[in-house]
Amino acid sequence: MSAAIPQTLPALLLRNARDWPTDVALRQKELGIWRATSWADFVARVARFALGLESLGFGSDDILAVIADNRPQWIIAELAAQGLGGKSLGIYQDSVADEVRYLLEFAQVRFVVAEDQEQVDKILDLRAEGHLPNLAAVIYFDPKGMRTYTDPLLRRFDQVEALGTASQQDVAAGASLAVVAAYQERVERIESSTVAVLSTTSGTTGKPKLAMLTHRNLLFMSSTMQNIDAMQRADNFVSLLPLAWIGEQMTGVARALSVGFAVNFPEEPETVSNDLREVGPQTLFSPPRIWENMLSEIQVKREDTVPWKRWLFDRCLAIGYVVADRQRANDEHGGRLPVTLKLKAAMAEWACFFWLRDQLGLRRMRHAYTGGAALGPDVFRFFHAIGVNLKQIYGQTEVSGISVAHRDGKIKYHTVGTPLPGTEIELSDDGEIRTRSDAVFAGYYLNPEATSEALQDGWLLSGDAGDFDKDGHLVVIDRVKDVMTLKDGARFSPQFLENKLKFSPYVQEAVVFGGADYPFVTGMITIDFGNAGKWAERHQLAYTTFTDLAQKAEIYQLVKEHVESTNADLPESARVARFLLLHKEFDADDAELTRTRKVRRGFVVERYADILSGLYSQEENWPVENEVVYQDGRTVIQKTNLRIETLLSPSNA
Repeated sequence: MSAAIPQTLPALLLRNARDWPTDVALRQKELGIWRATSWADFVARVARFALGLESLGFGSDDILAVIADNRPQWIIAELAAQGLGGKSLGIYQDSVADEVRYLLEFAQVRFVVAEDQEQVDKILDLRAEGHLPNLAAVIYFDPKGMRTYTDPLLRRFDQVEALGTASQQDVAAGASLAVVAAYQERVERIESSTVAVLSTTSGTTGKPKLAMLTHRNLLFMSSTMQNIDAMQRADNFVSLLPLAWIGEQMTGVARALSVGFAVNFPEEPETVSNDLREVGPQTLFSPPRIWENMLSEIQVKREDTVPWKRWLFDRCLAIGYVVADRQRANDEHGGRLPVTLKLKAAMAEWACFFWLRDQLGLRRMRHAYTGGAALGPDVFRFFHAIGVNLKQIYGQTEVSGISVAHRDGKIKYHTVGTPLPGTEIELSDDGEIRTRSDAVFAGYYLNPEATSEALQDGWLLSGDAGDFDKDGHLVVIDRVKDVMTLKDGARFSPQFLENKLKFSPYVQEAVVFGGADYPFVTGMITIDFGNAGKWAERHQLAYTTFTDLAQKAEIYQLVKEHVESTNADLPESARVARFLLLHKEFDADDAELTRTRKVRRGFVVERYADILSGLYSQEENWPVENEVVYQDGRTVIQKTNLRIETLLSPSNA
């Protein structure tokens, strides 16, 4: 009789260590060398850290907050806390001190794992200001620069692990077995309904909320994804995105433990591209910005290469588009390719696409996903043209990541697919998407009012507007509150237009305005400083700062041509009539973006109300003042005249 399937994340870890002790569980690149951790060593470290935490006073009611880059220590600490019946709370590593303070104080956190000096300093500075009075321990694992730190709250990660070993009476050869056995005793007390993770919501409308996700929620999501796109134990996954994000928790933790594949951690954010290529993962799950950045990189490199290579790429891409469109064809064609097109596709694959995917680290890719926000159809189509099996998913933190996904052979660029097995999706009278499944969260931590608003009669309300097409695919239009009605009565999705504008390698972000509150459609655009800067260098255009480059007439012309081509594909009432290039990038530290890089539209409207007035004026230039804060604390006010480009006269817009 087979053993029962483990019902919690730590129980899966114990199973994996028992069944596959020598297989690789984790792999981290350090000083250019990939260092592997087996499942047996993994569980031993988790057990030691758990017992060390327990000796410091961590109990089943406690929350362990982690603020770090993606490292093995994050998952070790998380599983240790969960093994004691506690919860983990991931904090984005680029969070400013005030964001860290809010989360730690709101959740009443007593124990924090902070990666390095930068993260430790945030917490110690908050303590010095009188905040976080309940902290019991701050545990760090990168000691560089901290030799003189003497705060009694501080403990090194390996010291806590040592406490776990010392807490066992037998410290001889059998100590590891004794530690794991003690950890297992604690794990066996945990139920699947126990909250495992407090996951921060995106915070597009204000302070992030903490979604309570149980072991059952996460493992249901893992098994559901395994049913539609199976991963193998021999597969590799590269942990690219912050572990504070539900998408990374779903794949890099829950699914990795369920299936048993290895999770790989890049050395540094700057080495991700090379590290991804070295590993060659079979699955990649990323938000749109990752795919948009890849596309921009390809487009820029195409511009930089020699003419014959550019010609070859363009010819191959044209073939790729035909193949991708034909494979998506309706039942009239059945997706079958004529022999001549198959030969052309094989030549394009041999001459271009195989090598391109290899350079991107996508050569072994079976399943690639995008989620967290809408990906523009143009970007989607491009990746299918070069042979990447990219699929759109739809979900939210409150449903453990995913509720709808594309299936192989049934991919439509403008949809997000069909509901997952065991997941019900319905639309309310006003078109709001509602979800019901075992993956739906237990509620918001310490926020019953928000919980009652999100959960109604067993349904999770998403706040997104959508519709189903004739094949049962879900089409996500936009946030309900953001959907606008144009002057001709048509419904207008700003997000759709923004994604088309971002198809240009020289556009980093776009925010458009229209609907009943405005007489015509306008846009604020931020340039991609790196790509626009390379273009300027190739064309011998001198510039100094971001602001200087963004206001160059040549850059305006470059972006204008793209906006005009975008307008040509849009209904007349939805075309951009006027736009400007903003003098700065949108920044999460300025609250213009969430930590998952979604635009906080309401905040942008409020902060840039004066510039928005300029877009709807008759002026061709609009003065702005920008406060610049230097590293030494000095502030200066910079005055800039933003040029406003008119594409359509207001009477024709």
